[in-house]
Amino acid sequence: MTIKFGTDGWRAVISETFTFGNLRLVAQAIADFVREQNNNDPSVIIGFDTRFLSDRYAAEVARVMAANQISTWLARADTPTPTISHAVVYKKATAGVMITASHNAPRYNGVKLKASYGGSATPAQNKRVEYLLDRNLETVHGPNLMDLEDAVKQGLVNKFDPAWAYYEHLSTLIDLDVISSGELRVVADGMYGSGRGAIGEVLARGRSRVHNIRHEMNPGFGGIHPEPIAKHLGMLMSTIQAGHWDVGLATDGDADRIGAVDARGEFVDPHRIFALVLRYLIEKRGWTGKVVRTVSTTRMVDRIAAAHNLPLVETPVGFNHIADLMVANGVLMGGEESGGISIKGHIPEGDGVLMGLLLLEVMAEAQAPLHVLVADLLDKYGPAQYARTDMKLKRPINKSDMVKLLVDSAPAAIAGVSVEEVQTVDGVKYYLDDGSWLLIRPSGTEPVLRVYAEAPNDARVKALLDFGEEMAQKA
Repeated sequence: MTIKFGTDGWRAVISETFTFGNLRLVAQAIADFVREQNNNDPSVIIGFDTRFLSDRYAAEVARVMAANQISTWLARADTPTPTISHAVVYKKATAGVMITASHNAPRYNGVKLKASYGGSATPAQNKRVEYLLDRNLETVHGPNLMDLEDAVKQGLVNKFDPAWAYYEHLSTLIDLDVISSGELRVVADGMYGSGRGAIGEVLARGRSRVHNIRHEMNPGFGGIHPEPIAKHLGMLMSTIQAGHWDVGLATDGDADRIGAVDARGEFVDPHRIFALVLRYLIEKRGWTGKVVRTVSTTRMVDRIAAAHNLPLVETPVGFNHIADLMVANGVLMGGEESGGISIKGHIPEGDGVLMGLLLLEVMAEAQAPLHVLVADLLDKYGPAQYARTDMKLKRPINKSDMVKLLVDSAPAAIAGVSVEEVQTVDGVKYYLDDGSWLLIRPSGTEPVLRVYAEAPNDARVKALLDFGEEMAQKA
């Protein structure tokens, strides 16, 4: 059996590899890791999303932690990942465990390991858990287990609601008065995930009107991937178009990602959300600091940073790389194309709820519709059109071999535009002299090869994607 942690923990298909037996083994390795981090007074926060059996899986992890004499706080109900990450910091815990497969298909579940600073565990920490797991298997050291009711009675497991401390923290990062003054009509699409109802709860005492959709418990997510991208937001778009709504906000399966729909029913991707909020924080709040984006994120962010003389840092895909820089301080805002974005003063964790609220603040302060704000953004820092294609892999791909092949066969031009630079921060990225770019990289969480492109217009994006798919087929 091989269990590997990807860019944000371990994910696998329920009942195939993601079983109670394997989860207990992983939990024991995490318990061993936690005791290495703090052997005197170790503590762990455990949360879970709305997936099939997630609550039961979380309880099993709690049983293992209690049996290892680790003080455990177990969420009473499904909870967003950033809420659990905040609880780790709020309660000064040694680590956090979130049972979720985030935006993956319903058949998956997973484990996200959170470090004491409230962000994803570092690659080195994940590797250490893998080592401890392998060691336990080799020495036939099975998981320690304790009856959950006994653990609760003994005070080793405490059930709690992490939401209110999290909401109170959010109120220090957003201006609820500004949002309330906008009297915005908002549709909040929970996508059946653990962010369901969160935006409305934060805004409950203001003058915003929030209508929740897809907020019922549905472990099958209505048959879609709970990922807030255009092809999964048909219900949100139709709800906006059928009523008089100002904006739609969608959070993914564990609410660490954001997507939006404007009043015309058109999708607003995380690139534009990132850029709009970044410009607002710089120009309206006067914030300064490093701007951090992953290799697959819009270069509009670069242009905004440059216009305000702020340093720009590019990282590999995965919020853990952004988290490393946020922990070191000096970061104004960091984010990735998938919608995981965070700001100064918050935990180093992507947060779809926070970003949705900040987008409402941007709209309310400007007293302008979202599509008007996007048009102004593109006029000043664009044009920038973006698309991504996911190619399913029939067999595993060796990333280093793929990178070498794509670099060695790098063209002088793509679709008639010269290639200025080839980078290998994560996969292979071709920078073109018209400001466009093409990226090819294997996913760290799914068996797919991703091809990304950004260009001044949709025709150029399609040309880049077509070329990228041809190159990917060769690789």
